[in-house]
Amino acid sequence: MIRVICRFILAAFYAIAGILHLARPEPFLTVMPAAVPYPEAIVFWTGIAEILGAMGLMQPFEQRVRRAAGIGLALYALVVWPANINHFAMDMAREDGGLGLAYHVPRMFAQPLLIWWALWAGEVQVGRGRAR
Repeated sequence: MIRVICRFILAAFYAIAGILHLARPEPFLTVMPAAVPYPEAIVFWTGIAEILGAMGLMQPFEQRVRRAAGIGLALYALVVWPANINHFAMDMAREDGGLGLAYHVPRMFAQPLLIWWALWAGEVQVGRGRAR
């Protein structure tokens, strides 16, 4: 039962984040590393990926879809980590210190937790070097 509740929480988090990527892309564009091509398209498609991942986690009778969503959201969290690091560096370089360490340090530690949470919520069994 706890896994179901945690799955709902994670799905809600990603659904809201996805909707925000689509409705208000500006904050996400400001943290995009300069080397990333087509930033508007990247923000749009990451929003779509978050929404689809959330929908996949919520499939009550289709474990394969939940697993695929869990793996997809874990990979997503890994891939966007450089943007979070870039945001940390850019923000801390501001004269006023931006959002500060109290915001950024927990966020950096939260990323591996989100990766694990997505795999756990998606019922992905990890062992012997591969996901099952």
